[in-house]
Amino acid sequence: MSNWRSSFTFNKYSQIAARALRQSLKETERVSAEKRGNTILRYQEWKNGQAGQLRI
Repeated sequence: MSNWRSSFTFNKYSQIAARALRQSLKETERVSAEKRGNTILRYQEWKNGQAGQLRI
């Protein structure tokens, strides 16, 4: 039996497992789970104690 650690990182493994779980759900639960799966990175640069523009 092959170990998943020899093939990819834990983050990739958990991403694959989450995708498989979402695909196995019923339609209504799957749609809401897929919406929760989307993430957006936001960051803000700070200079001299002042917040800069929020970037998405």
